[in-house]
Amino acid sequence: MGICTRLYRDGELVEEGFGLDQLAACVGEDGQVAWVDLDGAPGSDLNLVGEQLGLHELAIEDARESRQRPKVDHYRGHLFLTVYRTALADDGELTTTELGIFVTPRALVTVHTGFDMAAVLRRWDTANPPTDRVGVLLHGILDDVVDGHLQTAQAMDEDLDELEDAVFEERAADRDLQRRTVTLRRSLSDLRHVVQPMRELLLGLHRDHTLIDDDLRPWFADIRDHVAHAAEMTDSLREQLTTIRETELNIQSNRLNLIMKKVTGWAAIIAIPTAITGFYGQNVPYPGAEQPWGFWVSTVAILVLSVGLYAMFRRKDWL
Repeated sequence: MGICTRLYRDGELVEEGFGLDQLAACVGEDGQVAWVDLDGAPGSDLNLVGEQLGLHELAIEDARESRQRPKVDHYRGHLFLTVYRTALADDGELTTTELGIFVTPRALVTVHTGFDMAAVLRRWDTANPPTDRVGVLLHGILDDVVDGHLQTAQAMDEDLDELEDAVFEERAADRDLQRRTVTLRRSLSDLRHVVQPMRELLLGLHRDHTLIDDDLRPWFADIRDHVAHAAEMTDSLREQLTTIRETELNIQSNRLNLIMKKVTGWAAIIAIPTAITGFYGQNVPYPGAEQPWGFWVSTVAILVLSVGLYAMFRRKDWL
């Protein structure tokens, strides 16, 4: 956590760690582009950056507040974006990290808490085209974020494949399946809320011809393709998850029907000896009463009828 600053001149990194009060002077010279990163920095630092770059107070207020919707707001002289990096934990829970981005003609300011910029810095250091304009810096951030969305969607796809296989296991733990299904459904819903607005965000950037010139347009078009792919994957995963849940419910219903058939079959078999012994237990005379052959007749009847019912239920796949 803290403050990080970089200054580029004609695509080359020329200075790091300059003070926020020098920001206006740094971006005042032609060919220079500055980056300021505020990781959990106090509000006074953000106010100072706002004064140096002339940022709108509503944009500064949005940067302070968390859980903003992914968006791009156009102000006179600058843009403000909100994006989210995503990652999927081993238990299927989705983690998101919010990033606020101020974009001016010669400076880019990132505001966040805990957003790891290491991967973005590596992209900038090996950037093609070189970091001689703010659009290149912005491309590096958005490219990293959108690649994370794709990786998260692919990880969910693998989890859903495992979940689909587990549904058809003979001794699947229903409670564990239900927990995993609910967790993935919640994570997928959160991912869709992050990915879907990115289409609108990139379309809004596409209209800004001063930020994205003809040289950068193909690079941002590549990001739009990745966003479209991620959005399509989330829709496909949503349908797949719904199908898995419906299949799970159908399998549970079939298992319940099978259990009910077995219980009914055994109840019918048990009813035979109960009926015969109850008949012979009457306090009135009946054929074979108080005679040895009466006992054997009832015993044979119980065995024959019980075995006959068992064989019939087995043939009908009830037992």
